[in-house]
Amino acid sequence: MVLLLLILIPLITGAFSFAVKGDAAKALALISTTATLALSAYVSGANFGAPVSYDHEWIPMMGTRFSLLADGMSSMLVLLTGIVMMVVMIAQINKDVEHPGAFYGLLLLSQAGLMGVFLASDALLFYVFWELALIPVYFLCSQWGGEKRIPVTFKFFIYTFVGSLMMLSGLIYLSLQGGSYAWADITKAGAALPAASQHWLFWLMFIAFAIKMPVFPFHTWQPDAYEQSPTPVTIVLSALMVKMGLFAVLRWLMPTVPVGVEYWSDTVVVLSVIGIVYASCIAIVQTDIKRMIAYSSIAHMGLMCATAFAHNGVGMHGVMVQMFNHGINITGMWLIVSMVEQRWGTRDMTKLGGMASSAPQMAIALVIISLANIALPLTNGFIGEFMMFNGLFSGYISNHTVMTVLAGLGIILGAVYTLNMIQKVAYGEKTTMVVAKDLAINEYISLAVIITVIIFLGVYPKPLLDLTSGVAQMIVK
Repeated sequence: MVLLLLILIPLITGAFSFAVKGDAAKALALISTTATLALSAYVSGANFGAPVSYDHEWIPMMGTRFSLLADGMSSMLVLLTGIVMMVVMIAQINKDVEHPGAFYGLLLLSQAGLMGVFLASDALLFYVFWELALIPVYFLCSQWGGEKRIPVTFKFFIYTFVGSLMMLSGLIYLSLQGGSYAWADITKAGAALPAASQHWLFWLMFIAFAIKMPVFPFHTWQPDAYEQSPTPVTIVLSALMVKMGLFAVLRWLMPTVPVGVEYWSDTVVVLSVIGIVYASCIAIVQTDIKRMIAYSSIAHMGLMCATAFAHNGVGMHGVMVQMFNHGINITGMWLIVSMVEQRWGTRDMTKLGGMASSAPQMAIALVIISLANIALPLTNGFIGEFMMFNGLFSGYISNHTVMTVLAGLGIILGAVYTLNMIQKVAYGEKTTMVVAKDLAINEYISLAVIITVIIFLGVYPKPLLDLTSGVAQMIVK
């Protein structure tokens, strides 16, 4: 029942939040996310013994059941979702939003959808939760976003809607072949299809997942959506929802159409590597911190996608570890950006400077989180990135050496734009703007949680490695 509670708690409290006003909605969201995090930690701890499952009759006439499974990868992403959502709520304590009941209610409904996506072991249930996670984000962006939110949200909706329909078509086709929507039947039916069928079915499903990651050239919705969304929504999009796409590739695509995956792996790796170099180059010339981080995220996800399709055990393990670590690091980056914008009224790096003297605690947090984001040794980003490059170089793809070298440019370019940002924002010439206050207590706590995870997993990554090792080996078999 604990898996069911992971979904029901944010679902029920999210629905109830619409009837709550003012600070009560904020308090309810904080209580809900704290309880969900506690259950997430329990599931992750229990998973070291054996996967946790829940199964109940749902729609028998359609061959679908309300079936949930928490293996190592699912438990890790459920834990990530719990940490990120609680940190977001802590950071929001001293922030005011219009219509807080609806705002926090939609965030909690999105969390319920995310939990369902990571836990579902029935294809139709997976699709329902996929939509439940996306729809609240659409309303959050369109109602609480920036000045250009309407065209940006429309573009986001079109991309995700088309991708969702393609994925649904593929899942229905597979269920007709296997006789049910159960993960075991779907994967068995897909693997038994002739090569030609697997080739087109691969793209029918992969495009939907590529849009969410996003992978070049399906990425164009992302920078604008990140820029125009309010910070909590940007965090949900970049720390959690991009993981939906990569998780779906590992759980629902690779075991289902293995011949199609093998045939198209080189193409996907090339697209991903192009995305790494392209996004990194664009990030260098950005003056808006938010857009720089958005393009940085495209480069990071490109490396994870390329390594996943290299089909190497060490690399696959690194991908799973980095899914968690990237979510933690990118959350910290967005929190810092929000604090900078709130205090100085701008995200333009050319107009910022002197944070280290006026807000030293914030500057220290910025440096630590930024260096973790570029995988400095002894931070959490290092071990996953090291394993991914190892796997990419040793993978079963054409021109693996060339692909590894080109992907490695992302490290160099990442250091360039990250260190440039640190220099301009924290240690540049002091701005003529009014001196800003340092971290408030709730901001201090939220960043302390992020930094603690960064340092702990950087020094001692074994718990995360142990949690995901079994799933990684299963996928590459």
